[in-house]
Amino acid sequence: MPSNFKSIGLIVRSDMQARQEKVQQVITALASHATVGVHCLDFDEPLPGVSNVSLTELVAQAELVISLGGDGTLLTAARALADVDTPLLGINLGRLGFLADVSFDDFESYLDAVMQGRYSVEERFLIEGHFYEGDRLVSTNVALNDIILHSYESASMIEYEISSGGALIHIQRSDGVIVTTPTGSTAYALSGGGPIMHPSLNTLAIVPICPHTLSNRPIVLPADQPIEVRLGQDSLPAKVSYDGHSTTLVNQQNRVHITRYPKPLTLLHPEDYDYFQVLRAKLYWSANY
Repeated sequence: MPSNFKSIGLIVRSDMQARQEKVQQVITALASHATVGVHCLDFDEPLPGVSNVSLTELVAQAELVISLGGDGTLLTAARALADVDTPLLGINLGRLGFLADVSFDDFESYLDAVMQGRYSVEERFLIEGHFYEGDRLVSTNVALNDIILHSYESASMIEYEISSGGALIHIQRSDGVIVTTPTGSTAYALSGGGPIMHPSLNTLAIVPICPHTLSNRPIVLPADQPIEVRLGQDSLPAKVSYDGHSTTLVNQQNRVHITRYPKPLTLLHPEDYDYFQVLRAKLYWSANY
């Protein structure tokens, strides 16, 4: 069945000025199927012959959004799409590409398949961090991968306490702590020794970053159970970040309340998408991939 995508939004990674030929190739292929809007991240000057629309305008107009870059570009697109039903497809120009799983070399054949209605659909949940100063809500931010509390100074540890569902889990000292979704379990949390969680699971993992206590281990919790993180009274200042962005300074008067975001993100994959094949290929688990 042919798809109903009449308008496509293309979100391009920030260094695409150095890869203009590839961007133009993707735009030309997309334009043969639908109206195309382009948003270039982190720079205002449009590429030659390309009008750079705002991210807000692109999200409002597009029936399908495609990210061109790596997983970082797709994460930016995912946060922008948090409140709409628009599906997202990633074309990979990065290194690993756990999320942006369509290779640039194959994108035209996959694009033709998508426009013919041949693709697989997957929902991933996001998390939301509510940043408080005392009892006053200061800001909220969403993340697809993780929310991280980390040391403000790169060579110092912080002390923090974590509770869930109103119960104290632990008070620890480390370089920081990662609260990760299943999607983010193959990102920074994986480097920190966290578990790989299948994306269909309704779980969150708490992963310490270089903990001072060797018995400190990652903990997996139900995603519907809120998690709260705050600094200890004797801790140095810290920062909190959402998918590596929107970094905010944290002190003892602040707390971060983390909940599952109510609206899921819709990802499109090739028809033959296999999560375990992605793991085998990206993590070199097998010579036969």
